[in-house]
Amino acid sequence: MKWTDIHDIAIELSDTYPDKDPLTVNFVDLRKWVMDLPEFDDDPDRCGEKILEAIQAAWIEESE
Repeated sequence: MKWTDIHDIAIELSDTYPDKDPLTVNFVDLRKWVMDLPEFDDDPDRCGEKILEAIQAAWIEESE
């Protein structure tokens, strides 16, 4: 997975962290959790705030 695989990342986060409320996750933790996903393989420097916002929004949608 790459940073641009927003929906795939959101699904994995939802499965990996079912007890976490994506509305309360800060971007530092979110970035770390994405990079810790087993299938994630992208350059950490390619991630910015807009990507994290998109991931968080997709995760919120996935958890509803």
